Amino acid sequence: MSSWLGGLGSGLGQSLGQVGGSLSSFTGQISNFTKDMLLEGVEEVGDAATELQVSNSKLADVEASFAAQKSEYDRLKKLYAELEEKLEASEIQNKQQSAEYRSLLQQKDVEISHLKARQSGLQEEVQKLQQSAQSTSAVLPAATTSSTTTSSSASYLSRPMGPNQGFHGDEMDLSDVIWSQQEINRLSTEVMRLEAEVAHWRRMSQASTAAGAGNGDQGEILKLQRTIKELREEMSREVDEHQHELTALQDAQRQKLADVTRRHREELAEYEERIEELEEQIQSGGQTSSSSDASKLPELQKSIRSLQEAAEQREKQLAELSTSLEKAQRKQASLQVEKEEVQEENAELLQNYRRLQVSVSELQTRVQEQEGKAVQKAQLDHEIQLLRQNLTAAEKEIERLKNLSEGEPKEEVEHADILELNTIIGGLRKEKDNLEQEKANLHERLKVAEEQLSSNEEADSGEPESLEDLKIELERRERALRATEEERDTLISELEELDRQNQEATQHMISVKEQLSGQLKEAETEVTRLTAELNTTKDQKRTLQQEVETQKEKVSQSAFTLNDLHMAKQELEQTTKELKDKLGHSQEQSREARKVITELRKTLDEKEELLTAAKAELAQTGERGTKAQATKEELAKKERELSDLKRDLDETRSSQEKVMSADYELKMENRRLKAESEEALGKVDKLTKQIKENQAALNRTVREKDTRIEALKLEKNQLDGELRQSERTLAEQAKQYQQTIEELTRARSMDASALQTEHERAIKLNQEKEMEIAQLKRDMEQLASDHRDTNEMLSITVAGQKQLTDLLQEKDVFMDTVKQNAADLQMELESRISVVTKEADALRQALEEKDKQLGGMKEDNSHLKEEIDRLKDQQSRPQALAEPKTLDIITELETEITQLKSSRNGLEEEVQTLRRTMEEQQASLLRLHESLQTQQSELEQAHARHQQTTLNYDTLIHARDEEIARLHQTVDQLSVSQGRADSPPVQGEVILQEEKTQTLNQENGNEKHDLSKVEIEKLVRGIKEKETEISQLNEKNLSLTKQLDQLVVSHDEVGKLSQMILQKDLEIQALHARVSMGGGAGHSQDVMFLQQQMQAYAVEREQVLAVLNEKTRENSQLRSDYHRLVDIMAGKEAALLKLQQENQRLSNMTDTSGSHEMFKETIQNLSRIIREKDIEIDALTQKCQTLVTVLQSTGGESGPGSGGVSSNQFEELLQERDTLKQQVKKMEEWKQQVITTVKNMQHESAQLQEELIKLQGQVSADSDCSSKLSVDYARLIQSYEQKENRLGSLSQELAQVQQTITQLSSTKDVLLGKLGSVTQTPEAVVAQTTEPPLTADAPSPQTATPINSDPLQMELIRLREQLAAKENTIRTLQENNHRLSNSASASEVEQRSQAEEVRQIRERLEAQQRSQREKDLLIKTKGDQLIQVSEALRNRENDNEVLKQAVTNLKERALILEMDVKKLKEENELVAARSREKESEFRALQETNMQVSLLLREKEFELSAMSEKAATVEKMLKDKDQGKSGELNQLLNELKSMQEKAVAFQQERDQVMMALKQKQMETTAVQTELQHTRDKEQRLNLELQRLRNHLLEIEDSYTREALAAEDRETELRRRVAMLDEKLATSSSAVENASQQASMQVESLQEQLSGVVRQRDDALTKLRTSQEQVNQYAVSLSNLQMVLEQFQQEEKAMYSAELDKHKREKEEWKKKALKLEDQASALQMNLDEANAALDSASRLTDQLDLKEEQIEELTKQVDVRQEMLEEAQRKLMNLLNSTEGKIDRVLMHNLFLGYFHTPKAKRADVLRLMGSVLGLSREDVDKMLEEDGRHGVTGWMSNWLGSRGTKSVPNTPQRPNSGQGLNSSFSEMFVKFLEMESTPSLPAPRLPVYDIKPLSAPPPRRTSSAASSTTAAAAASTRASESNPFLAPRSAAVPLLSSSSAGGSGGHLLMKPISDTLPSFTPVPVSAEASAGAVLKDLLKQ
Repeated sequence: MSSWLGGLGSGLGQSLGQVGGSLSSFTGQISNFTKDMLLEGVEEVGDAATELQVSNSKLADVEASFAAQKSEYDRLKKLYAELEEKLEASEIQNKQQSAEYRSLLQQKDVEISHLKARQSGLQEEVQKLQQSAQSTSAVLPAATTSSTTTSSSASYLSRPMGPNQGFHGDEMDLSDVIWSQQEINRLSTEVMRLEAEVAHWRRMSQASTAAGAGNGDQGEILKLQRTIKELREEMSREVDEHQHELTALQDAQRQKLADVTRRHREELAEYEERIEELEEQIQSGGQTSSSSDASKLPELQKSIRSLQEAAEQREKQLAELSTSLEKAQRKQASLQVEKEEVQEENAELLQNYRRLQVSVSELQTRVQEQEGKAVQKAQLDHEIQLLRQNLTAAEKEIERLKNLSEGEPKEEVEHADILELNTIIGGLRKEKDNLEQEKANLHERLKVAEEQLSSNEEADSGEPESLEDLKIELERRERALRATEEERDTLISELEELDRQNQEATQHMISVKEQLSGQLKEAETEVTRLTAELNTTKDQKRTLQQEVETQKEKVSQSAFTLNDLHMAKQELEQTTKELKDKLGHSQEQSREARKVITELRKTLDEKEELLTAAKAELAQTGERGTKAQATKEELAKKERELSDLKRDLDETRSSQEKVMSADYELKMENRRLKAESEEALGKVDKLTKQIKENQAALNRTVREKDTRIEALKLEKNQLDGELRQSERTLAEQAKQYQQTIEELTRARSMDASALQTEHERAIKLNQEKEMEIAQLKRDMEQLASDHRDTNEMLSITVAGQKQLTDLLQEKDVFMDTVKQNAADLQMELESRISVVTKEADALRQALEEKDKQLGGMKEDNSHLKEEIDRLKDQQSRPQALAEPKTLDIITELETEITQLKSSRNGLEEEVQTLRRTMEEQQASLLRLHESLQTQQSELEQAHARHQQTTLNYDTLIHARDEEIARLHQTVDQLSVSQGRADSPPVQGEVILQEEKTQTLNQENGNEKHDLSKVEIEKLVRGIKEKETEISQLNEKNLSLTKQLDQLVVSHDEVGKLSQMILQKDLEIQALHARVSMGGGAGHSQDVMFLQQQMQAYAVEREQVLAVLNEKTRENSQLRSDYHRLVDIMAGKEAALLKLQQENQRLSNMTDTSGSHEMFKETIQNLSRIIREKDIEIDALTQKCQTLVTVLQSTGGESGPGSGGVSSNQFEELLQERDTLKQQVKKMEEWKQQVITTVKNMQHESAQLQEELIKLQGQVSADSDCSSKLSVDYARLIQSYEQKENRLGSLSQELAQVQQTITQLSSTKDVLLGKLGSVTQTPEAVVAQTTEPPLTADAPSPQTATPINSDPLQMELIRLREQLAAKENTIRTLQENNHRLSNSASASEVEQRSQAEEVRQIRERLEAQQRSQREKDLLIKTKGDQLIQVSEALRNRENDNEVLKQAVTNLKERALILEMDVKKLKEENELVAARSREKESEFRALQETNMQVSLLLREKEFELSAMSEKAATVEKMLKDKDQGKSGELNQLLNELKSMQEKAVAFQQERDQVMMALKQKQMETTAVQTELQHTRDKEQRLNLELQRLRNHLLEIEDSYTREALAAEDRETELRRRVAMLDEKLATSSSAVENASQQASMQVESLQEQLSGVVRQRDDALTKLRTSQEQVNQYAVSLSNLQMVLEQFQQEEKAMYSAELDKHKREKEEWKKKALKLEDQASALQMNLDEANAALDSASRLTDQLDLKEEQIEELTKQVDVRQEMLEEAQRKLMNLLNSTEGKIDRVLMHNLFLGYFHTPKAKRADVLRLMGSVLGLSREDVDKMLEEDGRHGVTGWMSNWLGSRGTKSVPNTPQRPNSGQGLNSSFSEMFVKFLEMESTPSLPAPRLPVYDIKPLSAPPPRRTSSAASSTTAAAAASTRASESNPFLAPRSAAVPLLSSSSAGGSGGHLLMKPISDTLPSFTPVPVSAEASAGAVLKDLLKQ
């Protein structure tokens, strides 16, 4: 089986590999297709027309290819559907054939039983007849016996053999033979396995007996068995995993195919949309070309701007795409590198795998070399072959995976895609450059066009041509833009596809890696297991362990490689995340840019809207009749509302009509269903009648022919006798009559043979032969009535012969055809018989082989039984104390029997409950179909759980092994610690534990108990821990047993595992017993407690084991029953075959001469079969006896009283097994019934689904009507809400108008009040001014007038001015008043018009509300109607369900009746056949009786004659004595004559008796036929009555339904009438609304006249508006200027943004280059670090030496530091003493040097002297200037007199190197000092400092660290250039690190020197120290 499964797996793998290859090739073709499509999309075409043609041609090609693919897809789909239908048909045929075979097998069993019974009866009759024939053989002739035998055999063989003929050719199937062969093969394999196990156990027992206690070898063998089991389980797991992987690969390929097809469809849809858009644009371009020129200018400007914006966007997108492409290229390069690495790793893994294979082959060769030495050679060889097959299968799968991974041309596709993308990007860049050039040209043309526009605004003559050119250019630009957009979309989609393909490739590589790693691990585990198995051979242990270690190292290496792969995968994921983030950032930037562009577009749109508003105002001013048009629009709106109302009415009417039509269709369907049911019932009745008529006609013809043939035979005999008597008188007539009789007999015989052949086609010819049958009946009646008179009978036969000759002449032609058909049928029968004989020979050979195999199996079984008995004897010899175990076994068997009985009762109850739930299951069948899928998933989960349970059991066994090892260790410790003192066993133990621990007590009886308390406590703790572990394990066992009860799968494995657990438990208990023995007397209570717990656990474990044993026993019983049934079936089939062959032989051999031989052969065959059966029965009885003896022997050995109990139990078990078999047969019959009911339910569910679909269609129509009504209702509600909103807005406007009126009135009142006050104030002022002079004139008129004249005049002037101002204000207020009055009048007119409009609107609203109410009522009525219709539908559905139930019941009744009819027909046929056979036998017996009686009479007559002769002889003797001889002769003559007369009389009497008996036989036959016909008539009458009652019931139900339907029709008609009335009311309302609308039209006409007046007013306003238009034109020009500026600014902005993007791009490129440099630098660092690591090993030795030198140098440095401190102290003292003093020698030298230097260089010496003396450089310069003025004496006096005390140290300038010979002494001195200070050689460096640190920067990097490390070298190189006095601080070398380097007054020696410089030269000086002090120090040195 394993090899077979392996072959299957390899075949599946190869086929699936081919499928995967084909799928990969298909995906490659699809990718090539997408490439071609993209390349075609990239092709550049110049003109728009050619581009359209190219695109159209491409579209046509694509559509043609799509049509071809679609046709292929449809063809494949049709093929698939046809194959599915064929599959379903074949499955249905298989099911039907299996059911037919089962029924045929049952029938054949019944026939075999009948034949056996008949055979026994016939044998008895034959024996009786032979006895009677032997008794009468001396007298009777041989013809009588032969006739009897032939008649009996003929009667026996005259049975119809229809159903038995052709059994093998038609109904036997090869599948049964193949299945039986497979069963035989399986049984043989099981026998081989059992033999191997028996041999193994024999060796085990021999080894155990030879070695005494070979527990170690048994343990090793158990381990090997466990490993073998584990290997088998892992093999099955691997096969499942490979199958899952194959399915996953198939799913992935399917998903890829679906994605590719989806993308292809989307691309096709996009191309179609683009073509449609282009066509629409062409049409729109053609339409818009005829529009006005003035409206084209802003559109052109807009299009130009949009083109510019689109071009800029395109440039941005191109930049983004280029960046994304670069990223994708980098990603692709990284992926290629990763791919190469993965391929290298795969190669390494394959090398490792080959090494493993080599090692495995080496192991196998070693195993083969040591096969002879191994004990278990056969098992190991078998398992090694299995492992080899697994390895080859794994190799094949790995090769397939490699082929798959290599066969997928993803990387090549990606290379091609990237190359194509590069070409596309180059093309896009070229197009971008072209677009930029065209944009520049457009800018220039725009400027020219704007200038032309500004110049040619007045004269618009040459505009259309330029406009057309611009339009053409615009269209071209738009096309180019669209093409670029399409290319951008395609590029984006290609990038996405590339990303997806990369992701898929990475995922696939990762999955391949994981699979290879998993396969590696599995192979390594297999190798380790092989090594563990081979460890049993002790010679190869060490070599195998070494190989295992090497393989473990390889595994660790592969694990490291796997970890590296995982790390690489994580890095890839991080890089992909970073790239995604960058993409997101770029997309956000593009979105922001788009937002800015949209905002700019909005601003442009707003400005354009302002322009359009101005133009619209111009247009409004241009139009004069706008208000009239408004009124016309209102009229049009009203007309539209009316049309909407009419549409609503039409829709309601149409919905009503639809409802009516649906009702009518329902009625028609009901009527159609009724008609169909009536037709079906009529057809059923007709069919039944036809069947009955055909059966009656056939029976009549058969009987008439039989009676006719028998009557003609009798007539022939009678006519022969009569003709012999009347030969002399009627010679001529006799010849004629003989000829006629011969012709009649020939015709009758021909008729009989023809009718037998025509029997198959008698149904067609029944009608033609009815006349014949009537005539023959008349002939029969005439023959029966005129039988006494032979002359009358002859005349009647002559007349009948004439009629028959006429009929025969008519039918001669038909007979020829029938003969031809018969010949064909005979040929077919012969061919079939030959085929059947061949099959029978083959089956005989197979049966003989099976018999041989059965004999071998029986012998093997007997051998196995003997070996089992021997093993039982061996086991039972040492077990002297096993009596209680047998009692336990008996009790367990009794409990199992009680459990089986209870389970049987439970099964019976379940059968009853199942019968009850049959109806519920019929209802829930549809639900079960749905839940089947979930159950399948649960089954898979259950399988997984079962595998987990097996794994858990394995872990449990390992845990038990560990526990046993621990307990062994504890026992060893105890045995070491204990002495040899005997201790009494602990009392109170259970019997079971006594049994288990007695042997151990005997072993441990001599041990001592001198343990200390500490050790005892430790032992108790260990025991408690073990108990807790055991309790946990027991809980796990309980959970696992529950799961096993749920999953009754793989009982064998569970049983083996339970046996292992039992062994482990026994070992644990034994070790516990030892520990408890060693526990001491002090801890007896703890031991008792532990023992109780152990007993409880043992009880639980025994319960679990009992459950497991029950399950295994049930499984074994079922298997044994199954095998037994298979054997019985095989035997029955063999018997059937033999009987059929014999029957065929008997039916073929119809000769009368050979019938006796056939009969003998049949008897011999039957006797042979009976002998074989007897032999089988004897063998079975012997088996039973041997089993009983075995049981008794085992019972006798175990105990004296247990034998009877076991035999009784065995008999009870056999009885229960028989009852269970009967129950199984019942359950199978019930299952078949359930299957038939399920099939019926499926057919009914199909019908119900069709009806449901119809009802759903009706419901959908109703729902459409309701949805339309709801839409109309929603529209009305929306219109109502709109009207309400309008009302609200009008009311708000009214309120605003009223407020404005109130405000105007209030302002009017205020103004009137102001005017009143103004008129009053000047009068009062005049009065006041006139009154004082009157009063003043009275006292002094002369004096006052001259004095007050000037101020009065001034006041008058002032008042006049005030009056003028007031008058102006009055005028303005009057003008305002006039304006306000005009506005008030206008507002009043407007109020009136608004009030009128409000009234009209209110009237309209009221009308609409009325119509809305009516519509609501209509909707309510329609909803009620819908509810009623839905209720009617529900009622219909309920009625349909009731009808369906009735139909199902009727179908079930019909099926039951048909089954009853079939059974009755079969019984009738059997009874008829039996009666015929009995009649034939009775007739033969009567004839024999007659003949025997005649013979007896003849014998009696002869005896009487002999006695008379004797008497006459005596008389003659007496007469001789007396001498009377003459009288004697006379008397003798008389006697002879008398005797002759008596003989004649007896013959005549016998003939008369024969004729009478024949008449009696004929009368009895006629009476029996009459009885049969009467019974059939009674049955037919009963069936007719039942069918009539059934028809009446159905008619009643249909009449009820028709009445209910008529009631529903009346209700629906009443509702329709109501709806018509409502429609009439709605139409009247519509008419009223139309009248109101006419009234409104009249009112509108009145308003028109008012509008004409307003038009005149508007003309006056027009003039003012024209002036405003001029102002607007000026503002427009200003706006255009602003727009131009704005455009320029935008261009600048866009150029700046472009520059920014370019800079950013360059920066990114620089950053990328920097990163690459850094990566290379890091690589260099890595190389240097590796070199440093190499050199570090060399330098460690040098470092040790240098450390020693450093220690010595540190000692010297300490000494030097002490010296330095003393020198510093002395120097400090010297400085303190010589700080304020001047060195005379130095001053002397300087003074002389000054005078020795030339005059041009003396200023430098003076500056140096000033710096020595501490003067600042500025003071020295001032002095030198004064010296230039005054001379040397002034400088000398100044220099000698005054000296700068406060001086800042300064750094003199660097001297030039090439000054020649005219240099001063000081310069020479300084140069001398420099030469002395520079070192001749560079400072010696220690090799310790040469070592570079690992973190040193790369050579390309310019960092600050390098300067610090190379300070010494820099100082040494700079020495030639720089002044040592003026060295920078960075080059200063401090001596002491502890002192601070930043002090201003610190001495040079106090400065710290660097650690890197060991030498003390050069001596640099800080700038802070004074130059004088330095010179002093140098001079001192």
